[in-house]
Amino acid sequence: MRRYVSIAKEFTGAKAGLGLRRGLIPDFRELQTGDIDFFEVAPENWIGLGGRFGRQFNELAERFPVSLHGLSLNIGGFAPLDWDLLGNIRDFIRRYDCALYSEHLTACADEAQLYDLMPIPFTQEAVVHVAERVRQVQDFLEQEILLENASYYTPLATELSEAEFIAAVLTEADCGLLLDVNNIHVNSINHGYDASEFLNALPLERVGYMHIAGHYVEAEDLRVDTHGSDVIEPVWHLLDLAYQRCGPVPTLLERDFNYPPMVSLLSEINRIRQAQTKALGLCSADARSVDARRGA
Repeated sequence: MRRYVSIAKEFTGAKAGLGLRRGLIPDFRELQTGDIDFFEVAPENWIGLGGRFGRQFNELAERFPVSLHGLSLNIGGFAPLDWDLLGNIRDFIRRYDCALYSEHLTACADEAQLYDLMPIPFTQEAVVHVAERVRQVQDFLEQEILLENASYYTPLATELSEAEFIAAVLTEADCGLLLDVNNIHVNSINHGYDASEFLNALPLERVGYMHIAGHYVEAEDLRVDTHGSDVIEPVWHLLDLAYQRCGPVPTLLERDFNYPPMVSLLSEINRIRQAQTKALGLCSADARSVDARRGA
């Protein structure tokens, strides 16, 4: 039995959101009810923020549910956990009634903040180390957190496969999975594996949230996870496969720069919703088929 509940009852199922960046605030303020179901922020960028940006954030938080995706918890590092940061995150969650808090399954700081997300060795020792830190964070926040499958460009150790490592951490820590389908595609190109097979190897029963984004094509065999372009068809296909496996869950469109007009972002939001509707239809058809077989 899972110890903590990861997301509020009202933050489940088919929902589509957009990441809030300061450069997008004017467009966000023009959004109408129903354009998005929620927005996501990195709490480190908004904690304690006052002035114009603080007021604008408060206005948006009154209109849309807020989810949090952290950047600097350093869950895979060896430096002591930053309890001051976690205390501020806990207060932020309570102040804005945030639907969930997720982080990257990476390291990002030891001795100093690296301002980048570094891979963790895929070893049993790392599983035990990371899981213990996750449990401490969950006990402190009194809620389950979700960890994201991260993009990386060189493996540090491969005692376990990437999928085995992710599954082992989530099981040992008893936490949720933020499934990033773009990261699966990027890693599949960079490390030469089949994206669909990787997806199927993950503990999808732990998925509570998804991310989708664009990336940069550096070379035929190198993709860079930039969040600076439109989502491509193979990534949309992975989203469909993920929904088929675990059903629609709240899904966020990430866009960090090269902002197109908001109408273009909303078009991608609508495509997420279409994929969710399609998956719900498939689930209903499967359920009717099972009922028919039982009644035969």
